[in-house]
Amino acid sequence: MRRFPIFPALVMLLCAVPVFAAIPRIGLYGSVMVPTDDQARQYAENSLGGGLDVSWPLNGTEGLVSGIGGFEWTNLNYQTVELRDPTTGLRVEQVTDQSYMRLFLGGELGPHGDGFLQPYANLAIALVHYYVNTNVVVPNDADPENPLVQDLSENHEWAFGWSGGAGVNLNFGRWGIDGGVRFLKQYGVPQQLGTGSVTVHPAYLQTRLGLSFPIRTQ
Repeated sequence: MRRFPIFPALVMLLCAVPVFAAIPRIGLYGSVMVPTDDQARQYAENSLGGGLDVSWPLNGTEGLVSGIGGFEWTNLNYQTVELRDPTTGLRVEQVTDQSYMRLFLGGELGPHGDGFLQPYANLAIALVHYYVNTNVVVPNDADPENPLVQDLSENHEWAFGWSGGAGVNLNFGRWGIDGGVRFLKQYGVPQQLGTGSVTVHPAYLQTRLGLSFPIRTQ
């Protein structure tokens, strides 16, 4: 009876097992951010924005664990309130513009290979910048292009936060479609649209959709 060479067969079997790819990717996306608590609703509304992020697989994890980082910008609130003097009828408009920028860094769990369906979940810490600008505008009916504008305040405030989310990347080879949701929480944000020392801790739910591109390192 002829014996089958077991060791060479095992070597051939191991060589036939596919190796998981670890392909970094970069994403560009648009987003919709919705306030989810009373503190956020008081100073913001449903808002549009966008961002860029990078997901880079860690060595030795077969592309399943990655570091993530990126930034995003959102226009939280652009509001015009008309005020009239009851005696003279003078019309004045208060215009408030509020934006939000977030720099984040964290980790992600999910495949980074050549497969079509690539689900993931991530968690990150963030440095958040709020910009609040308030003007008073006196309309000029005789020359609407040249109103009288007075700059009341311009504030730049920083805060810390975190985010957690999930999504899926649909890989088409040289590009992909990436979408998902994230919960965003901020702490110690100085009160906007006011001058007091009160701080708020707003939370938002963000929906994202954009394009992803693989970063070929070889």
